[in-house]
Amino acid sequence: MIDYAKYRCIKVERENKLATVTLNRPEALNAVNADLHDELEQIWLDLAADEQVNAILLTGAGKAFSAGGDVKAMAARWGTEEGKKWTRKTAAAGRRIIQNLLDVEQPIIAAVNGDAMGLGANIALLSDVIVASETARIADTHVKVGIVAGDSGAVIWPLLVGPARAKEFLMRGTFISGSEAAKMGLVNYAVPGDQVMSKAREIARELADGPTWAIRWTKLAVNKWLKQQVNLILDASIAYEMMSFDTEDHREAATAFAEKRKPKFQGK
Repeated sequence: MIDYAKYRCIKVERENKLATVTLNRPEALNAVNADLHDELEQIWLDLAADEQVNAILLTGAGKAFSAGGDVKAMAARWGTEEGKKWTRKTAAAGRRIIQNLLDVEQPIIAAVNGDAMGLGANIALLSDVIVASETARIADTHVKVGIVAGDSGAVIWPLLVGPARAKEFLMRGTFISGSEAAKMGLVNYAVPGDQVMSKAREIARELADGPTWAIRWTKLAVNKWLKQQVNLILDASIAYEMMSFDTEDHREAATAFAEKRKPKFQGK
């Protein structure tokens, strides 16, 4: 039996073949700090190997799904030796998060209970079925902090809404409501906030109780298409993202966020 007690930023509850996986840093809107980033790399391996799990319900604790990267930590790391080491480590780890997620055979149902930004949004969008709150804000906000959309945003957004829309959303970091996201096919369902978990759980329970191998292998067949795009795009987008961490524009954006002011970009 896999012991999930080792996780500090993720909570896993198993009941009758269904695992509810909760990003659990509610005090920080489930922002992805170093610890959560490490755990997101490992959790998919453990879930994939868990014979007691037939379906996965993924959500966030508190009022957000995930606010994305920890921008204040980015500001503190800029230009330091620690920052350089973190960048190198993150490039490989970020790739493995996406690859490990797509290798999970069990269906993953994302319950986007609140705002989903950056890496948090992309993890939700790479899930198999996405149920979002009508009022949740969804965005890949990498450019808002002066970095490239490297956490699979350049992979999944064009597949879901087409290249033209995807480029605008990614280049502008535009916020989209759950209702708007459902209309354009970015998510499967948009429901009132108090119905997100019940709707997602209904779908997850159906899949957990369904024909296991027919469901899993259907998912894997479709994911071959997603993996082709990952192989084509992810390494390049992550490499560009790592380069952009060294720019003055990123430093300014992260510092401005921490200081709660509007950034002034200089193109450096």
